[in-house]
Amino acid sequence: MDPITIAVIGLLGMFILIAAHAPVGAAMGIAGVITFSALAGTGPGFAALGVEAISAVSSLDFAIIPLFLLMGGFVVAGGLSADLYALANAFIGHRRGGLALATVGGSALFGAVCGSAIATVATMTRVALPEMLEKKYSPSFAAGSIVAGGTLGVIIPPSLILVLYAILTELDVLALFSAAIVPGIVATVFQLIAAATYARLYPDAAPRAQRAGWRRRGNALKQSWAIMALGAVVTLGIYGGVFTVTEAAAVGACGAFLICLARRRLKPGVFAEVAQETARNAGVIYVIVIGAFAMTYFLAVSGLSQSMVTGIQSLGLPPIAVILCFYVMYLLLGAVFESLAVLVVTLPFVLPVVIGLGYDPVWWGVMLVMISGVGMITPPIGINVFVLHGMMEEISLGEIFKGVTPFFIADIARVLVLTFFPALVTWLPMQLGFM
Repeated sequence: MDPITIAVIGLLGMFILIAAHAPVGAAMGIAGVITFSALAGTGPGFAALGVEAISAVSSLDFAIIPLFLLMGGFVVAGGLSADLYALANAFIGHRRGGLALATVGGSALFGAVCGSAIATVATMTRVALPEMLEKKYSPSFAAGSIVAGGTLGVIIPPSLILVLYAILTELDVLALFSAAIVPGIVATVFQLIAAATYARLYPDAAPRAQRAGWRRRGNALKQSWAIMALGAVVTLGIYGGVFTVTEAAAVGACGAFLICLARRRLKPGVFAEVAQETARNAGVIYVIVIGAFAMTYFLAVSGLSQSMVTGIQSLGLPPIAVILCFYVMYLLLGAVFESLAVLVVTLPFVLPVVIGLGYDPVWWGVMLVMISGVGMITPPIGINVFVLHGMMEEISLGEIFKGVTPFFIADIARVLVLTFFPALVTWLPMQLGFM
């Protein structure tokens, strides 16, 4: 049988397994081993899986993942996410739609530490939603601001998905982190504009809150200084050349642990819960990475990736049209799957096409993470929407999707801005010497 036909059958088998609710990493690993064995023999097929498993477990680059997960776990356990929301609320909560603005800002700050959209949504639902409902905010608008704000964590560095993209593509993590800074700011600003505009158009959905006095603001600053200092140490340490990214992750995890300990939040049961959650999530990511590498073997040997590049180029479509088609695909996939799964499943055959069209892989990494994040709030599925609905069933799915609509429009607008002005992504890493 033709190698490309075998590779296509392998991909179809992988998607069938995923549709049957098999874990994504397991589906990729099974498809990779069976298909590569069909192309190169059983011995090389299983040997490749063993090599990738050992490489993933022993690589220091992969240590970034559990360390950042551990940092996020201690931040949640220490109540630091609530401090970030209280800080944003104290300074802008009195404005029209101020609590929604504080939710977006708090989500951006917490997402930068946590790196997970789903975790950000779950945390902000507990922290911000009760207060917004108490202040007579529209349930639709309140829920929409939380669901949309949760997507900011996947793009603002240090982002776990960007780390994983760097590992899978062998790109410099610092180049990707620096490339994501301006897009992260742009994404946050666009969501703030969406919240402020909606609040002005529909004032009944977002009543004004009482202005916080300077004493309350000072208390909020005092309460949140620890998490801000930790973020500053990790960020400045990375870009100042004091730490490697792995060392910065270790410093962040250690710092979050000490803050949690100083606040007397680290009871034995809490520590065990954070450790178990970190191990569970890190294990899932490791399995996905091993499966992704196993899948790249048969894609490379079969020549399917190169055939896709050649086939798309032969269509004569402008490169920007191909990129926009990919965006639509990622919106649909992101609506169903977590952005991490979307990245690893599609990267082996999409990235060669993008590079073949002349686009920079660092730019594409940022855009890929961003558009898959937007997919997490895309109707009619939007995984972030279902996370919030599962925690607050009294707010219907229809209400949540209605509330997320202005943010979805803003997200599509900023993706298009960054697509047609790619220098917004590549300028900073070039200035810092990472590209």
